[in-house]
Amino acid sequence: MILKDKIAVVTGGSRGLGLGLVEALVAQGAHVTVVARGAEALAAVRDRLGVSTIAADVTDEKAARDIIAEIRPDILALNAGVAPRMGRLDQLSWADFTLPWETDVKAGLYWLQAALKQPLKPGSRVLVGSSGAGENGSPLSGGYAGAKRMLWFMAKYANGVAAQQGLGIRFQAIVPQQIIGDTGIGDAAAAVYAKAAGVGREAFLARFGAPMPPRAFGEHVVSILLDPKYADGVVLGLKGDTGVTIIEGATA
Repeated sequence: MILKDKIAVVTGGSRGLGLGLVEALVAQGAHVTVVARGAEALAAVRDRLGVSTIAADVTDEKAARDIIAEIRPDILALNAGVAPRMGRLDQLSWADFTLPWETDVKAGLYWLQAALKQPLKPGSRVLVGSSGAGENGSPLSGGYAGAKRMLWFMAKYANGVAAQQGLGIRFQAIVPQQIIGDTGIGDAAAAVYAKAAGVGREAFLARFGAPMPPRAFGEHVVSILLDPKYADGVVLGLKGDTGVTIIEGATA
């Protein structure tokens, strides 16, 4: 896929990993629309990068349908997510525990359904943001790990629907396999886990090896879109040390 002049929508693209991806897509000449709630952050990214912006709640089912119908992106990156409530299993309320399900998974369902029902054009790519927590668990973040694994499953389910209906749309789960500093979710998690381990934040993050700042994350995702060897990957892992690896292929 050549990205120049491709139309992309990135949810949660006004900060953190989403912003890193927006920067990388703009550098490739893509026409990007950023969807997020915060007007101030949207204005900042619009002014700096020249992207289009839409202020919307990603858990709004109608907004998902309307944005997909209006923009008809070639690339849809579902990156928006909530910072989980941090705490041990015995310390969290049900509302705390299920917060990632009520946001990340709910939004994922609505946007995946919109992509399938419109549908997007044949050859379109939908990137579903997951997390390494979905591989190994995350005992201090409630239902976060389960929610991220569910998004992983949902990308696979969406591929099944697309294949059954002959839509020609590829859904891929993107799995950062390390906690990433300088992002809201990453910083909150690093602080809690570092304290539990009795080490400083930087020492804790160093356990993951080479860092993967947001822009490096964005460049890895761009490589997934550009390099044919990743086209059939359904679940792709990203790390600062190793770059992109295929966790599950199309036949998995």
